[in-house]
Amino acid sequence: TDEIEIGGRRSANARMQKFQPNVLNSTGGNRTLSQHYLGGEKGFQIISCEAQESLAKRLVTYNPQRFQYHPTKWGKFADGTDEIEIGGFTPENKIRGEHVLFLASFHNNDVTLSQFHVIQTLCESFVETLTVVLPYYPTGTMERVTKEGQVATASTLARLFSNLPRIGKPIRVAVYDLHTLQNRFYLSGNALASLHSGIPLLLKELGQATSKINCVAFPDEGACKRFSFIFTEAFPDWPIVICGKVRDGEKRIVTIQDGNPDGMHCIIVDDLVQTGGTLIECAGALRRAGAGSVSAFVTHAVFPKGWKKFSKVENEASPFETFFVTNSNPTVTDKLPQEGDVFKVLDIMPQLVRDL
Repeated sequence: TDEIEIGGRRSANARMQKFQPNVLNSTGGNRTLSQHYLGGEKGFQIISCEAQESLAKRLVTYNPQRFQYHPTKWGKFADGTDEIEIGGFTPENKIRGEHVLFLASFHNNDVTLSQFHVIQTLCESFVETLTVVLPYYPTGTMERVTKEGQVATASTLARLFSNLPRIGKPIRVAVYDLHTLQNRFYLSGNALASLHSGIPLLLKELGQATSKINCVAFPDEGACKRFSFIFTEAFPDWPIVICGKVRDGEKRIVTIQDGNPDGMHCIIVDDLVQTGGTLIECAGALRRAGAGSVSAFVTHAVFPKGWKKFSKVENEASPFETFFVTNSNPTVTDKLPQEGDVFKVLDIMPQLVRDL
């Protein structure tokens, strides 16, 4: 059977071209924002959900020539239904014919439906292209069913995207460290997934002269297969440790299945944290095996039952020296204590700029 790898893929850095201002069109007039950028680097009109408004403003501050932000009014009528006015349409329509960037956050069902109202309207507004940035894809953990009657919400959310109105080109849905990679194939037709990673943000931290981390650990074989090659390329001398659950009577406990963390300063790497029980057990196994310190990194901080058990301030027994997360899920990370505690929130914005 076929094993195919298509050539011609360039890195994000190779695509980055210098912005050339004051470009004139054939009639001598100024081009639109979307036409300013050459070499494949587009300018964007930004529409944002409430949770990502800070990200929108940071993008504009980072490069006001490339990004323009139009605030949207997210209101409710007295009966609880949505009253929304999208920015950029009045008094002058700055959306029509432009590359539009919608910053999304589907952290609960109410805001998800509200944002789909807006995405639908943008599709019907004669935009040139539409990119939906959804850093954390929350239904990615529910992509299969084990008995009849269960709902694979990853599939239903993908169908909502895939059946949006056609705009001439597929809608790009940019997602970071999707929990199960096969989720990308649920999107089809009018919307296609564009997969990216927050790991480069961690690599930058680990490359600092002040970092003492010198060993990478994974909580299971799946995380190792997915991410280990990134670290072996960046830090070829670092050992890799793989943990996993084994049955001990009626219990399943986390043990080290490969590698030796003795005397090493380890960081556990995974895509997301929910309750974090496995991460804590993995940290305990590393400590018992002689690790000098244990830190952790996840792209997505979910913490449905709270983050306090990871905090040194709230829980002296927390096994983590530093707990790195990105702000892909800002409704959670905006509330994390950072001064004097273990948490360090890495801003996803610079990586997003490169990935666009």
